[in-house]
Amino acid sequence: MSYKATAAEVSKLRNATGAGMMDSKKALEEAAGDFDKAVEVLRKQGQKVAAKRADRDSTEGAVIAKVNADQTKGIIIALNCETDFVAKNDAFVAMANEIADLALTVSTKEELLALPYSGITVGEKLIEQTGVIGEKIEIGTFQVIEAALVNAYIHAGNKIGAVVSLSANVDGASAVARDIAMQVAAMNPVALDETSVEQSVIDTELSIARETLVAEGKPENMIENIAQGKLQKFFKENTLVHQASIKDGKTSVKDVVKAIDADLTVTGYIRYSL
Repeated sequence: MSYKATAAEVSKLRNATGAGMMDSKKALEEAAGDFDKAVEVLRKQGQKVAAKRADRDSTEGAVIAKVNADQTKGIIIALNCETDFVAKNDAFVAMANEIADLALTVSTKEELLALPYSGITVGEKLIEQTGVIGEKIEIGTFQVIEAALVNAYIHAGNKIGAVVSLSANVDGASAVARDIAMQVAAMNPVALDETSVEQSVIDTELSIARETLVAEGKPENMIENIAQGKLQKFFKENTLVHQASIKDGKTSVKDVVKAIDADLTVTGYIRYSL
């Protein structure tokens, strides 16, 4: 006589794995009521689904930015899935946050995937949830920044995350770092300052400026000076420390930081957007 799973057994397995009611019932009956075996059945099901969906694009998801307790390390992870419907699910976002907490303890994606999570590894959990949800679930990015002081910001809807680092943990630094992280999320600077802009970007901006000036009929002997002036304007508008603060639209980010402490500087940032 085949085993019939009780409602209580099905409920217990669902709560433990997040699997649907019918999948939980089938797994329990296949395992003849053995809870651990039923969990294994669901994991194998997840592996099969993951294999089938390996070539699918997981371009939706939840971006999480977090810092550790003493604000010396910040991380950004993206838990990716295939549809916005899944990305907005509370349980999915909660899982992304739990994995982000674990991410604060390691430095690489490989280390993160190997960490224990709910009795299995993070990597195995993602495979399990691929089976449960029916979509490709994976860590899309994992970035780390460490400094004397870091703070983070997540844009509404978990689509954009940013972390900013400062040179010292002085009074007011944490709040201003969060404001700058919000700036990074909103304005998407190309670099920290002019010295860290890629040469290819500089070359492109100068080339565009020169072509525009020639088309406008500017005197040849003036073109290079004007082009360099346009490049400086590009730096001011597109590098983080020179951008006008989004809070007042006038004061540069660099000066906002200096107002907290004359020696305080922005040392870096990371940003990720789905």
